[in-house]
Amino acid sequence: MLNGTTIDEKAGVLASFEAVALPHTNDLFRTAMSLLRNRSEAEDAVQETLLQAWKSFHRFELGTNCRAWLFKILFHVVSHQRRKWTRMWLAEDPQTLESTLAAKPVIADELTDEDVLTALSKMPQRYAEVVMLADVQEFSYKEIQEALGIPIGTVMSRLSRGRDYLRGELGSMAPAKTVRTV
Repeated sequence: MLNGTTIDEKAGVLASFEAVALPHTNDLFRTAMSLLRNRSEAEDAVQETLLQAWKSFHRFELGTNCRAWLFKILFHVVSHQRRKWTRMWLAEDPQTLESTLAAKPVIADELTDEDVLTALSKMPQRYAEVVMLADVQEFSYKEIQEALGIPIGTVMSRLSRGRDYLRGELGSMAPAKTVRTV
């Protein structure tokens, strides 16, 4: 007897869970993919959904709509992931919203290496190192992640912000030169 239930009772609960909940796994995954648009995040969401469903399966009433119950859990999991992501995003750079709304500056057609190096030297180091590894050394996101020991999402956001920073600096450095839009 384990925690007030026998091994046979636990096996019966597991068999019931497998029979009732697991057939909906593919539907859960498709929905998670359409909501999150990221395979890894969708897989995590489905796994977390099934874990939460398993933990609270004793509250599920057999004969009711298991699919609806699982989807309700999935939407809570996805909502929680989005709130967590938003908090992390806002905590990193509070002026990000302003930079995403700003118009992209124009860049001169004829830039010298010195112009680019000067702009790169003015950039915050956390962005410069990612831009250098990605655009100069041609590292993949995964290689940059391993080299810097930061999450791949951070690599992508720093690269985007670094490129935006360069675009702004290079646009303001050479206003008299021939200009093209990006």
